[in-house]
Amino acid sequence: MAATDAVAPALEIVDGRIRDWKITLVDTVADNASSAGLLCGPWTPLTDAPDLSTVLVDLVVDGERVASGSGKEVLGHPAAAVAWPANTLAPFDTALEPRHVVLPGAMTTAPFVSAGQKIEARFTALGPVSVTFT
Repeated sequence: MAATDAVAPALEIVDGRIRDWKITLVDTVADNASSAGLLCGPWTPLTDAPDLSTVLVDLVVDGERVASGSGKEVLGHPAAAVAWPANTLAPFDTALEPRHVVLPGAMTTAPFVSAGQKIEARFTALGPVSVTFT
């Protein structure tokens, strides 16, 4: 946490090149974990942020809550998920650098969405982030 300047609510857009989502672990790794994009809400300085393990989120599709979760879903605390790659890279003289944005992991499942749908993630104490697909 000492190396973190700020946190933000985020919504990852997941997509893959695997037809009909018949995806295996090997496919997921080869497809860069199926990450297609990222939307961030406003940044909160870490000094003003809540305990991230207690942050709750509701994932809302077209006004209907489809999933919810908490920071505890991410290895018990999102900082633990960020510390893992940092500690794993260190013996190779590689590091997470200042200004890198790191996603610690998902607090909810990822629903399938279609064009025209609005997706919103509502985080307690951090605020919402949303996107409408066209």
